[in-house]
Amino acid sequence: MAPQPANVHVNPSDETIHLGPLGVRFLITGDDASGTVALFELTVPAAQRLTAPAHSHDHYEETVYGIEGVLTWTVDGKGIDVGPSQALCIPRGAVHRFDNHGSQDVKALCAITPAAIGPQYFRESAALISAAAGGPPDRVKMAEVMRRHGLTPAP
Repeated sequence: MAPQPANVHVNPSDETIHLGPLGVRFLITGDDASGTVALFELTVPAAQRLTAPAHSHDHYEETVYGIEGVLTWTVDGKGIDVGPSQALCIPRGAVHRFDNHGSQDVKALCAITPAAIGPQYFRESAALISAAAGGPPDRVKMAEVMRRHGLTPAP
């Protein structure tokens, strides 16, 4: 196998960030792709809901590709199921959230273009969720973290 150029990274982080029962593992960060894309794997156990509030983002699109299970995304009030080999592009400004209503764990690949969000957002969110000790995270602090990273919490 030929040596790779010094600026090419494969699996830039083996870190899995746990947001309660959900897992986020970045495969490519914005730093690895000159800010053009961030790519992460999302795992959602069966019958789990997103603990963060519905939100939008004005500076990037989020594209979700289903690998295993079915994740129900609510985008601007419309429910959309994304299963294996299906994709959904969430446009800038669309209010969205997701839930796993099924009995099967979900694995999905999420692409952020351009890479306006990265692991630090998820680390900070995970800390708030952990501090809540099984209860809902502090909404004011969660909203502060979201805004700092370019997300707008829905009212």
